[in-house]
Amino acid sequence: MNFKHLAVCVFAFLLVAYLNVTGVRTFAQAAVAQPKAPAVEFISAEQLKQKISKNERITIIDVRSSAAFSESEDKIKGAFRVKLRRLKSRLTFPPLKNVPHDSEVVTYCACPSDEASIRAAQILSESGFKRVRALKNGWNGWLQAKGQLEPRPRPPR
Repeated sequence: MNFKHLAVCVFAFLLVAYLNVTGVRTFAQAAVAQPKAPAVEFISAEQLKQKISKNERITIIDVRSSAAFSESEDKIKGAFRVKLRRLKSRLTFPPLKNVPHDSEVVTYCACPSDEASIRAAQILSESGFKRVRALKNGWNGWLQAKGQLEPRPRPPR
């Protein structure tokens, strides 16, 4: 190891030590300390079926992928579709703009582990919605439970 290399290593070590003593965070420390996404609660298909049959006021958001959505003829009764990647920006437009933040909201997807609906619920919670849950087992669980369906909207031809 030559003298320049040794000097750079010693300088880097002293700089990190100084930053730690003064409380200044390094980039790596700041990345580790990022806040966790909010925990997501789940609702079962049976619970949601009961709410729909009782005509309870509930907002249902379909965040299935474009492929999963187009492969299906139906959607959960009363649900509207929002692409997950656009959810946050869509919060400022109807119909999401008109949903009270203290009302009940359920998200669902067709992912094997409910990943998209969990992420959608986290985005909604981070945006101030208080009563958000993801549908446990999503679209496939809904179909198995024989939940209420309605035809999905068709694109104009």
